[in-house]
Amino acid sequence: MTDFATLLRTRGTYELLRPDSEEVTAFGVTCRGVTLERLIHLKRSAGRVKDLEAIAELEMLREERER
Repeated sequence: MTDFATLLRTRGTYELLRPDSEEVTAFGVTCRGVTLERLIHLKRSAGRVKDLEAIAELEMLREERER
């Protein structure tokens, strides 16, 4: 079951997230998604076990990008 209060508190609205988003093209389709930095922040804020486990991998991706 989704906790909508948590969903809104941790992820915000489209208008709030748009400044922290970027366009990505994959398989010929362009869409907008949150930046890696914002995704890490959102997962940390959510505090769920599955999100906390993903943070280490996301931080490794961030380090690779910075090289």
